[in-house]
Amino acid sequence: MTSDKTTSPQDWWATSIIEMQPGVIRFRGYEIQDLIGRVGFAHMVYLLTRGELPSADEAKLLEAALVAAVDHGPQAPSIAIARMAMTCGVGINNAMASATNVLGDVHGGAGEACVGIYYSIAERISDHASDAEIEAAVTQRLAELKAEGVQHIPGFGHRFHPIDPRVPRLLELVDAAAARNIVSGRFARIGRAFEAAIAKKRGGKVVPMNIDGATGVIFAELGFAPPLCRGLFVLSRSVGALAHAWEQSQSPDRNKGPIPRNLIWTYNGPKKRALPEGEAN
Repeated sequence: MTSDKTTSPQDWWATSIIEMQPGVIRFRGYEIQDLIGRVGFAHMVYLLTRGELPSADEAKLLEAALVAAVDHGPQAPSIAIARMAMTCGVGINNAMASATNVLGDVHGGAGEACVGIYYSIAERISDHASDAEIEAAVTQRLAELKAEGVQHIPGFGHRFHPIDPRVPRLLELVDAAAARNIVSGRFARIGRAFEAAIAKKRGGKVVPMNIDGATGVIFAELGFAPPLCRGLFVLSRSVGALAHAWEQSQSPDRNKGPIPRNLIWTYNGPKKRALPEGEAN
C-alpha cells in the first residue's frame, strides 16, 4: 500500500482468510458449503488462525483445550462481570464483551505467558533432548525468571484447586497423541519438568500445573504462537460468559453489585472531619 490516494478500493483491505463475493464464501480456499457439516468448530478455529485444516487428532486436542477452560464460576472476575453487566440492562453481547475485556495479563493471560516460557526452553534443547538436558534448561530459565522479578510462574499453582482436575485428563490426551506421533510430546515433558523444578526449589513442596499450564502444553504442541493462545482462552471463556449472562438475564435482579447490599466495604480513609472555616463558598 503506497497511500490512500493511490490505493484502489478493492485493495484497501487485503486478507488471505476469506474470499467473499455474491454467492461465494471461501475460507482459506475452502467453500463454506463444503465445510459446513463436515468439519467441527475447532477445525475452523485452526483453519482461520493457522491457514490449514488440522488433522482429526489435532482438532481433537485443540477442542479438548477449549472445552477445559470454558468456565470457572462467578468467583472468576470475568464471569462475575458478565452477570453484573446483565443486571444493568445491557445486551448479552455487551455482557460478553465486558467479561472478555478484563481477561488481561493476570486473569486470562497466564496461558500466553506460559507458552512463551515453554518455547524459550524448547529453543535451548534439541528435539530429542534427554530428561537431564530438559531439567538443566528449565532450572536455568527458572533462575532467569527469578532474576527478572517473576514471583509466580504462569501455568503453575491454583488458589482453589490443590490439584486442578482438568490437568491430568489434558496431559493424558497429549501423551496419547504423542505415542501416536500426532505431536512431539516435548512440551508435555517441559511442563512436567517445570513442575518438578519448582517443587525442588521449594524443598519438595509441589506447585501443580494448572489449566493454563496444561492448555499451554497443548497449544505449544500444536504450534500456536503465544499471543494466539490468549485469544484461544478468550474464545473458550466466552462460552462461560455467554451462559452466565443468559442465566442472569432470567433473574429479576437489577443493578447487582459485587457484594450483597447488606454488606459495606471496608473504609480506610480519614475519620469524619469538619470543613475548615472559610473553605466553603
